[in-house]
Amino acid sequence: MSAVWIIDDDRSIRWVFEKALARENISHASFASATEALARLPQEQPKAIVCDIRMPGESGLQFLEIVKQDWPDLPVIIMTAHSDLDSAVSAFQGGAFEYLPKPFDVDHATALIRRAIEESKRFTQSGPVPASSPAPEILGQAPAMQDVFRAIGRLNQSTATVLITGESGSGKELVARALHRHSPRAARPFVAINTAAIPKDLLESELFGHERGAFTGADARRQGRFEQAESGTLFLDEIGDMPSELQTRLLRVLSDGFYYRVGGHQPIKANVRVIAATHQHLEERVKQGQFREDLFHRLNVIRLRLPALRERSEDIPLLTRFFLIKSASELGIEAKQLSDDAMAKLATFGFPGNVRQLENLCHWITVMAPGALVQAGDLPPELNGSEASGKNEDWLGQLGIEISQRLSRGDNRILDELVPAFERMVIERTLAHTGGKRTEAAELLGWGRNTLTRKIQELEMKNS
Repeated sequence: MSAVWIIDDDRSIRWVFEKALARENISHASFASATEALARLPQEQPKAIVCDIRMPGESGLQFLEIVKQDWPDLPVIIMTAHSDLDSAVSAFQGGAFEYLPKPFDVDHATALIRRAIEESKRFTQSGPVPASSPAPEILGQAPAMQDVFRAIGRLNQSTATVLITGESGSGKELVARALHRHSPRAARPFVAINTAAIPKDLLESELFGHERGAFTGADARRQGRFEQAESGTLFLDEIGDMPSELQTRLLRVLSDGFYYRVGGHQPIKANVRVIAATHQHLEERVKQGQFREDLFHRLNVIRLRLPALRERSEDIPLLTRFFLIKSASELGIEAKQLSDDAMAKLATFGFPGNVRQLENLCHWITVMAPGALVQAGDLPPELNGSEASGKNEDWLGQLGIEISQRLSRGDNRILDELVPAFERMVIERTLAHTGGKRTEAAELLGWGRNTLTRKIQELEMKNS
């Protein structure tokens, strides 16, 4: 009997797994379709299954549903090259042991299979879900985004408080909406409020409501956001900028479960799930006395960090195509496409405004760029006029792209090549700047002269 089954219509993927499992002395069998595997399951059950999500015939999610009905304890690892939030959530809701996006690291995949074999237990099944949806909420194939997708999937039965951190424009509200949509409160309201965008004097009333006559202009009782979100989710954006007195009131609600309208005397029970978000470093604000430490700990039950776009630059082509199609659909025109040069230029741009800036850029391209195929020269001035500076500012992004490409090629010992190359470049440029003066160069580098000399010898920089 084979310990592991691999199900994928791609022969090359099956071959990779077969070689890796053979090397690990793990018995295995391969199938080109879910139909073949389902026909064999009544006679033989493996200890773990790795199954692709999109195949002719039954999809991976349909296969997962069938398996979980008859063999609920059989761990199934869902694998896909089309990484999106709905696929990840559907996999976990369907009882998947884990979600493996392609391209994958072979050692990681093998370790995951070993864990599935050893543990032989499944995630909690939350009932059947649609195999697909009209459009994904959040897109991303980068490892950092897959971590976010996994977290949302695992929280699908939780109502715990979540703190989302990330730069402005990175999509924190999208993640909050996804947490709500894939939660037990999905049928109830999702109410969002930007605590930094509302004047301090009005924020208390916005949050908790007010009674008639509570202050000048309060001509009638008004519901606050907590009441509007009853039994649902309240999203508090930019929580790090909330005034200190409001922090105290929010803490009381989170700790006691009750609040009062402004001018009110009757306590109101708060039955809401709170999701907060900030671009601030809350730990630092706590140290500076600008944010209550007890409130921070109340909010920081589950933390999700949303990566900046420059940290997942491999997602730029995927997001660009999505936003171009979206913009074209809104305008009722044909979607434009980017040439390879234009897409390469986008991939090296820093995008300080993150995903929001990319979406706005795609709308600009849809409206302003000439022709159906957009060339590099057709991109807006901020990309064309500052290409060199953009590349300099985004050198970490370019480094990330280089690392991703090497990993995709299956390169090993990446640091052994990249670190010496980086050090050699820094030393060469610094020595060129100082006219070859090693003492001055060492000082600029933060080294002693002997350290610089030793590095030059180690790197075999004979002419330096």
